[in-house]
Amino acid sequence: MIFQDFNLFDHLTAEENVSIALRKVAGYGKAEARQRAMTELSRVGLAKRAALYPAQLSGGQKQRVAIARALAMDPKVMLLDEPTSALDPELVGEVLSVIRDLADGGMTMIMATHQMDFARALATDILFMEHGKIIEQGAPDILLAPGSGTRTSDFCGKLFDMRGPDKAPSVSELLTGDLSHDITDDGSESTMTPDAPKKD
Repeated sequence: MIFQDFNLFDHLTAEENVSIALRKVAGYGKAEARQRAMTELSRVGLAKRAALYPAQLSGGQKQRVAIARALAMDPKVMLLDEPTSALDPELVGEVLSVIRDLADGGMTMIMATHQMDFARALATDILFMEHGKIIEQGAPDILLAPGSGTRTSDFCGKLFDMRGPDKAPSVSELLTGDLSHDITDDGSESTMTPDAPKKD
């Protein structure tokens, strides 16, 4: 499960946040748990930040640690509850890039999101909920088709109107990681995508 607010332990490093469940729940030894944690942190582009505490990480980095923590438990299905809602707009792309990479790798995910461009490009099935009930379900190219008249399409139109065209990232920006910025060891910014991890 990936939560909106990361739910990391503030007194543990990134590596310890990933490895603690492996030791306490899965029965891993300390060395084995650390090795697995480092593997998953590398997978989300954070290997060189393994020794940092949550207070030393950006919101996007914290969410990637949370994703690594979930992956370490070898889930068959991942549940994501608005994984980008607590992030600054400039940090959304790096998390969506990791989610895209997981989808490309065959991970089954159920995600609550308002990132409708991203859902349109990545989802195989969309459920639109209102007042706690599912009112529409179907493929993105049907529910989100321009002029379809679906409740989902109407909602998206209002959502984009509120954001304004100058604030709405394109699908290509979301999926290629063009919005994702990370900090290199020398303090400068660099772009990160999961297919070509930056030099952390």
